[in-house]
Amino acid sequence: MNTIITIGRQFGSGGREIGEKVAEHFGIKCYDKELLTRAAKESGFCEEMIQNHDERPTNSFLYNLVMDTYSFGYNASSFVDMPISHKVFLAQFDTIKRIADEGPCVIVGRCADYALADNTNCLHIFIYANEECKTKRIMDKYNLNEAKAREMCTKKDKQRQSYYNYYSSKKWGRADSYDLCINSSVLGIDGTVKLIIQYIEDFEANNE
Repeated sequence: MNTIITIGRQFGSGGREIGEKVAEHFGIKCYDKELLTRAAKESGFCEEMIQNHDERPTNSFLYNLVMDTYSFGYNASSFVDMPISHKVFLAQFDTIKRIADEGPCVIVGRCADYALADNTNCLHIFIYANEECKTKRIMDKYNLNEAKAREMCTKKDKQRQSYYNYYSSKKWGRADSYDLCINSSVLGIDGTVKLIIQYIEDFEANNE
C-alpha cells in the first residue's frame, strides 16, 4: 500500500468515520484534527488560532496572491503582511505536503486534494449523503433537534464550500474535482468503506 487518500466530505455524511475505517484497514494513519495540531507545532502558531481558522473562508484577500506567494516561495516581508487566515492555510498546506512525503495515509478535508494535486500516488474521494441521513447523524451526534441539525449541516457545508472554492482552483463537491464521489446513504458507512477499499486496491494493481 503506497497510496495517499484524501477525503472531502459533506457535514454529517460520515466522511471522517469512513476515512478512519479505511486507514484502519490498511494499517495507515488518518489525519483530521491531528493535522491541525501538527501544523500548529511546525509553524509555531498556537493550536487555538489554527482551529479558529480551520476550513473557514475569508474574503479579505485575493486567492491568486496566496497562490503566487505559495508557488514562488513566500519571502519574509510578504509573509509578515499576510492576513493570519492565509498564514494558517499555508501552514496546513505545508504540513499536508510533509505528511504525504512520509508515506501512505488518509487525510480528511482541508483542501488536501488540492495541496497534493501534483502527487501521482493520490486518490481524491468525496463523500456526500442524503439530507435525512445527514440530519439524523447530526441529531444523534450533537443531541440536537431536527431543525437545529439541518441548520448546522447547511452552515458547515457552506463554510467548507467557500473555504475550498476560495483556496483551490476547483469546485467543492463537484464530481470532476475528485476521482470518486460516493453517496454514503446508499451503502451505509461500512459498505462505503468496502467500496473505497476495493477502489484503492484496483488503483494500486493498475499502477504496478
